Amino acid sequence: MTHKTIRVGGLSRVEGEGALTVRARDGRVTGLELRIYEPPRFFEALLRGRSHTEPPDITARICGICPVAYQMSACQAIESACGARVSGPLRDLRLLLYYGEWIESHALHVYLLHAPDFLGYESGIAMAADHRDLVERGLSLKKAGNALVAAIGGRPIHPVNVKVGGFYRVPTRRELAPAAERLRRAREVAVATVSWVAGFDFPDIEHDYRFLALSHPGEYAILSGSVATSDGEGFDVHEWPAHVTEEQVPHSTALHARLDGAAGYLVGPMARYSLNSAQLSALARQAAAEVSLGQYCRNPFRGIVVRAVEIVHACDEALRIIENYTEPDTPAVPVEPRAATGHGASEAPRGTLYHRYRIDADGLIAEADIVPPTSQNQARIETDLLHLIEPRLHLPKEELTALCERAIRNYDPCISCSAHFLDLHVDAQ
Repeated sequence: MTHKTIRVGGLSRVEGEGALTVRARDGRVTGLELRIYEPPRFFEALLRGRSHTEPPDITARICGICPVAYQMSACQAIESACGARVSGPLRDLRLLLYYGEWIESHALHVYLLHAPDFLGYESGIAMAADHRDLVERGLSLKKAGNALVAAIGGRPIHPVNVKVGGFYRVPTRRELAPAAERLRRAREVAVATVSWVAGFDFPDIEHDYRFLALSHPGEYAILSGSVATSDGEGFDVHEWPAHVTEEQVPHSTALHARLDGAAGYLVGPMARYSLNSAQLSALARQAAAEVSLGQYCRNPFRGIVVRAVEIVHACDEALRIIENYTEPDTPAVPVEPRAATGHGASEAPRGTLYHRYRIDADGLIAEADIVPPTSQNQARIETDLLHLIEPRLHLPKEELTALCERAIRNYDPCISCSAHFLDLHVDAQ
């Protein structure tokens, strides 16, 4: 009778703090826990009693890497509750801002967090000692995304120019010109990035995923859309609570999500690509075809290629918006409060991000619910790890531990984003 226990006390090269414990006996995995042990961050509770105008600024603080995602989902949920609609050039500006975040977030993951796994380095810093040109190329991509976020949002981290209904001010064409110049160079780098990462050595592993992502008839969905799934059971965003439920598990401060009662669905780049690849820009489709990515991607280790393709799409579409940009007549549409519940969802770099707010007639928030991508993926990540580890239990412990960490980084988990829920019940006698 043989026993093996693998403990990863602190996951490296992911956003936030987490750990992994695997227990095996006689060649079978008997227990596996991806532990998110960051303390709850109470954002839903912080929002209660606040004005309906405040969620974009408050929820942006959930994440320093993808604050725009939280702002966009929050704005759309509040606007849904209040019966407001943002369209035309204002919507284009929101999409442009979001593309900036996609570029900087994906570039950070591809070059500094994930590529070292494939090239045999413990960190991006160690990789830079031998491949300074590659790291500088990745940083140039990230800076292009940051510059775009700053041009529209006022600063690259936690933008201050976003408001419910639109923006406090809108940029002029002249102000967007420097960002466009960076994007032209970034687009070339992005295409080269696809070819580079496609040449990595990928384990021959595929999973039969149940994908979930937004879908939009006119674009590769990022800012808005209806919810699509790989089994064809789509639904409108306002129906989210009827389909997605969350439950607490003992080993995690992040909730596990279930889709129509079943655990283990996947959100993120692979889901978006597999459900919506036909709507990528022509250049992004060409880049994917040249590396034989195919219509679907079910190998989590090849997710880095999908992220690189999405960088091409974001650069290409951002340039299209800037080239056709006309300044909106007003920086924001009116959003008058009313007693109602609103729902909003957008595609954060790591996957679908859902917000729901119930507000009263005075515009005060009575209830808030936020479902981030990483908590939705956590159960699926654990399942993938089990399938990966069990046939490889014969490997040396150090090698198997490194493989587990590498597998987790495939999903670019944003652990801090997930560890913020608290449902507190006090039974006082």
